[in-house]
Amino acid sequence: MDAAQIRAKFGGNYCADENTFKMGIDLRFTSRIAERFRGLRVLETCTGAGFSTIALAREAARVTTVEIEPRHREQARKNLEAAGVLDRVTLVAGDILDEVLWAELPEFDSAFLDPDWAVTGSAHRHRFLHSTTKPPADRLLARVLRATQNVALVLPPDLDPQELAALPPHERQKLFLDGSHELFCLYFGQLAACVGETEMRV
Repeated sequence: MDAAQIRAKFGGNYCADENTFKMGIDLRFTSRIAERFRGLRVLETCTGAGFSTIALAREAARVTTVEIEPRHREQARKNLEAAGVLDRVTLVAGDILDEVLWAELPEFDSAFLDPDWAVTGSAHRHRFLHSTTKPPADRLLARVLRATQNVALVLPPDLDPQELAALPPHERQKLFLDGSHELFCLYFGQLAACVGETEMRV
């Protein structure tokens, strides 16, 4: 990826490939989302190249981040070091749905979930139930809610909100970038500012 594009989206001279650039969340969103985690111990899933991790580490007491893909973990380590926050982050290799991994995680009191929207294309329809994200968003959220009620979950913008109707009370925020609806972020527990729909526009 072009260095100028990476700086514009993520705020630094970081490394990314086509996948981690595309799936990484713009700094204008992550910096605002991270404010909700101020002073908390955060479990992050799906580290990617660490762009959300950087924002979280600047606000949270501690971040434990789990990534299954070795190439992404290496990018994340380099980016966390470049951002000066590597000492505030524990990098964990593995599958977040693996119960053996759960037994070894450090303590946390909140979670940020950003599953990879693995399947894309003009004919594809994103789903929450029976999710096609990696890991599946429905299974991921259910597992994490067993450990903490303070959860933020990022979902694609074309998701049918009716699929979320059976979830516990939450704030469903639409995130807009230059007028375009880019994604949803669901907040549960103490992370929610209210119950119902809100918007963030940057």
